[in-house]
Amino acid sequence: MLKKLRSINEWLLANLLILGCTIYMYALLKKEISGFLGSLIGYIVIGVFLITIGLLLWVVPSESNILSSGYAGIDPLFVLAPWVFMFLIPAVSMRSFAEEKKTGTIELLLTRPLSDLEIILAKYLACIVLVILSLLPTLVYYFSVSILGSPPGNLDNGRTWGSYLGLIFLASGFASIGVFASCISGNQIVSFIIAVILCFICYTGFGFVGQYLSSGMLGNFVQSMGISLHYSSMSRGVIDTRDVLYFASISTAFILMTRTSLESRKW
Repeated sequence: MLKKLRSINEWLLANLLILGCTIYMYALLKKEISGFLGSLIGYIVIGVFLITIGLLLWVVPSESNILSSGYAGIDPLFVLAPWVFMFLIPAVSMRSFAEEKKTGTIELLLTRPLSDLEIILAKYLACIVLVILSLLPTLVYYFSVSILGSPPGNLDNGRTWGSYLGLIFLASGFASIGVFASCISGNQIVSFIIAVILCFICYTGFGFVGQYLSSGMLGNFVQSMGISLHYSSMSRGVIDTRDVLYFASISTAFILMTRTSLESRKW
């Protein structure tokens, strides 16, 4: 009887600990989102993203201009967005740990009943939520092009929603890079620059190197290590398990490197 009561108490204690950690993690996630949206820089970053994309799609005469293309589709959005994300996401994530170190609140944060990994995940998820919030207004472009199409609604919906999903996966990879850059630097500007460079290398660097090497097995392998190839695959509206696993792997790799950097304070 005593063993049964002890096992029940242990089960209750374990569940209470899990619930407590979940509550603290949610509170940290909410704090990160509120901190970004509560500052002027948050709205400036999102505003610059929307204005830049809007001008390139509707105003500036170029191949990306939807009105001059004569084709009812928002494919140019998914071509331009990754390049804008290279600056937008580092700007969102640069304050994740760099600001905590600058203000001296990092030690207070680490005393909370959360593991290092849970703290990193809260900041990482906050970045993804903020990116999704900046993407939501672009749905106006989708409905606008759908109305302008001949006949109305003549859009490749599968490709469009696949591209949006690809952008979210792309954002998750860039967010993990941004959080890592913020963790290894105590200066927001430095972390921003590091994140931009790493995002650029991961998005296009492997593709350039792969093309330079050869079109054989080695070149294809190197290209497959880059984000661009997998993002382009998802943008065709085909959700391949290999692409999903790739984005999950790159996010996991940078999150684990962030945890290693955060744990190095104990060494």
